[in-house]
Amino acid sequence: MTPDSNGQFAHRMQSLNKSKESFSWGVATASAQIEGAAEIDGKGLSTWDQFCKGPGNIYQGHQITRACDHYHRWEEDLDLLQLLGVNAYRFSVSWPRILPRGIGKINELGLSFYERLIDGLLERGITPWITLFHWDACRALEEQGGFLHPDMPHWFGEYTALLAQRFGDRVQHWFTLNEPHAFIEGGLRHGRHAPGKQLPLPEVLLAAHHALLAHAEAVDQLRARVSNAKISAAPVLITAVPTSESKEDREAAREATFVMQNDVLRSSSFWMDPIYGQGYPEEAFRIFGDAMPQVAQTERSKMCRPLDYCGFNLYDAPLVKRGPDGGLEFPSPPPGSPQTAFQWPITEEAHYYGPLFAAERYKLPILITENGLSCRDRIHLDGRVHDPQRIDFIQRHLLELSRAQSAGVDIRGYFHWSLLDNFEWNHGYRERFGLVHVDFASGQRTPKDSFFEYKRIIELAQTP
Repeated sequence: MTPDSNGQFAHRMQSLNKSKESFSWGVATASAQIEGAAEIDGKGLSTWDQFCKGPGNIYQGHQITRACDHYHRWEEDLDLLQLLGVNAYRFSVSWPRILPRGIGKINELGLSFYERLIDGLLERGITPWITLFHWDACRALEEQGGFLHPDMPHWFGEYTALLAQRFGDRVQHWFTLNEPHAFIEGGLRHGRHAPGKQLPLPEVLLAAHHALLAHAEAVDQLRARVSNAKISAAPVLITAVPTSESKEDREAAREATFVMQNDVLRSSSFWMDPIYGQGYPEEAFRIFGDAMPQVAQTERSKMCRPLDYCGFNLYDAPLVKRGPDGGLEFPSPPPGSPQTAFQWPITEEAHYYGPLFAAERYKLPILITENGLSCRDRIHLDGRVHDPQRIDFIQRHLLELSRAQSAGVDIRGYFHWSLLDNFEWNHGYRERFGLVHVDFASGQRTPKDSFFEYKRIIELAQTP
């Protein structure tokens, strides 16, 4: 039985499609995870190129050098996008491929690659959405301090200005930073991501502050150079899901989504509040104390620049309820609750509560900039990749997104992660998130069953 056997699923997808502007049905990728070609055509060394060479940094010593070889197979991949039927594609630009040393001399071969990619998308009727930074920082800038350097916002602004000047006549949709907690906390505090450092907390928080200023500088550069630019960021939203529909538990979930509970930077409000004009959350100063950077009022204002969407990556969500003492309680999921291959809990209700809470707080249209799951996918004897778990996952999450829209939330797009199985950072090639299976030895692409289901859903949604 399919979820639209009685027509209700189709109706809800068609309703989701009727947003205030053309609904973006998309998929997302990141340059470092798919491109390969790490050391050719003038590309500079990235922090991930370097990090992968360190012993024990990556699962089974996997290397990022080739990845999915998208750099050479981009036309094949764009043909897959066209077959899939998406009208939007979110991809990131590799900073060191454009500017090998982060600043200064431009690599024309790198710019030409992205021009071919953009033109190929437009020829296929697919709108390009560029992410300026999805973690592959320039090693040359890292040697000067990276995000610890006070000039990093300026350097990022110069990089953004170059892309805007070169691509702004064809690209209107832009994201600044993807999940800054990951390259700040994961890369500079815990050392599990590039550049693999474990710095004192004051330095980590200073780097976080510079990242937020870099976001603002990028917005200014795009506004100045791209006519009718549509801009957002792509942090992760840590949505809490109430254990019941009671008013008390729903309010607990709303509170838990934005209140910092501890000193973990994988927090919604730490990153989102500043860029939407609310400044750092009060809990950050209470939790971090003197380690927090001294923020002048001018810098607080600068971190906030008008954005067109509230975009966020949305995956799993903690359960929460209101305790008897009025505090927040976070119960464990019931035994046997569904999980992804990554052992992330599957909590599709987050696609109702997350957009609802974010729209209430930030007063902007909502974009789901990433959502997906890893499965233990393989090619079966019949030559196909059967992934019913991913099909069920997509259907459940889109139904919850439709429920949020029915509750009055202005939903503008959904980007599934990801088009291709790819290099999953420190987990190497172990996790498969793609709608398309990739044989990492040969590079062969095989669309999975979920690829054709997502194609069917898009067609259903767009049926008059």
